[in-house]
Amino acid sequence: MRKHYLDNIRWVTVAIVVIYHVIYMYNAEGIAGVTGRITRMEVQYQDLFQYIVYPWIMPLLFIVSGISSRLYLDKHSHKEFIRSRTAKLLVPCTIGLVAFQFIQGYINASISGVTAQSGMPAVGIVIATILSGIGVLWYIQMLWLFSLALVLIRKVEKDRLWNLCKKTGITAILLFAPLVWGAGQILNTPIIVVYRFGLYFFVFLLGYFVFSHDEVIEVLKKWFMLFLVASVVLCVLFCWMFFGYNYADDPIYKAPHFLLYSYFASLAFLGGMAKYGDVSNGFTEWMTKRSFGLYVFHYLGISAFALYIAKPGLVPPVAGYILTAAAGFGGAYLLNAFISRIPFWRWAVLGISKKKEAENAKG
Repeated sequence: MRKHYLDNIRWVTVAIVVIYHVIYMYNAEGIAGVTGRITRMEVQYQDLFQYIVYPWIMPLLFIVSGISSRLYLDKHSHKEFIRSRTAKLLVPCTIGLVAFQFIQGYINASISGVTAQSGMPAVGIVIATILSGIGVLWYIQMLWLFSLALVLIRKVEKDRLWNLCKKTGITAILLFAPLVWGAGQILNTPIIVVYRFGLYFFVFLLGYFVFSHDEVIEVLKKWFMLFLVASVVLCVLFCWMFFGYNYADDPIYKAPHFLLYSYFASLAFLGGMAKYGDVSNGFTEWMTKRSFGLYVFHYLGISAFALYIAKPGLVPPVAGYILTAAAGFGGAYLLNAFISRIPFWRWAVLGISKKKEAENAKG
């Protein structure tokens, strides 16, 4: 049976990412790469949303990706796994950059001013523009690398560790917390801080080895309230201590408050959705089918509206936030509907292979 709660976690989390990026685009914390504040508020309390969701949204997605990898590999070979992940993940963040995402790169470069540096040669401007188009695609870049590493691990591990993890109980789940903290201290890239290989690979492996077991999910469902209370307490503590500071940079993203909140909030969301969100209807299916397209395209509408409309003051601040969100969701759904119908671009930008096209035609 399909685990609908995993599908629902994906689209709900991606929708939260869109809202997060709207708030992030106009943040008052001085985070680079955005247009910055459009209000005259001394304190932008709406920025709290960033602190509430940032620590756990991506770890949760990597956990779900680890679970999904196990479910896929239960029915497919390593060769099929690598082929599907390469088409879905690697192609959009390589070929897709030249085919489409350079548009996003141009807007990102315009916001950051990276191509406005005096003396930069034309070829440097072109390369910087294309690379700036990576944007939110860093997630699928890392996921592709993790998928390759997982195949190597499976060849050595041969399900011995996976079978052992079936017995994971509440004590072991709690004891993973200091390991999450430790993973968050290593393999963090110094400049582009989103590439936190230690943390994200560890939680991806937790998803694959631990939370892919139905028995362990039952433990999360049983102890859901514990994880929820812990995450709320840690959320309040984190926001109280760090509101106003750059939450996405060192040393905050290495702080125990950040990483423990990240872990327990992910557990609460996973356990809560498994307990209450394992449902499917017309709306959830519609959102599920478009969640990847929403993730790939949403930032284009947000950043373009912010750069050309909201930041110049062509609309009032409140309307700026609302219309930016509309541009993020609406623009993404329109681009997804359009590009998914064009033979070459649906492969290059969305990773829709011919085999997937055939399956959709049959379905």
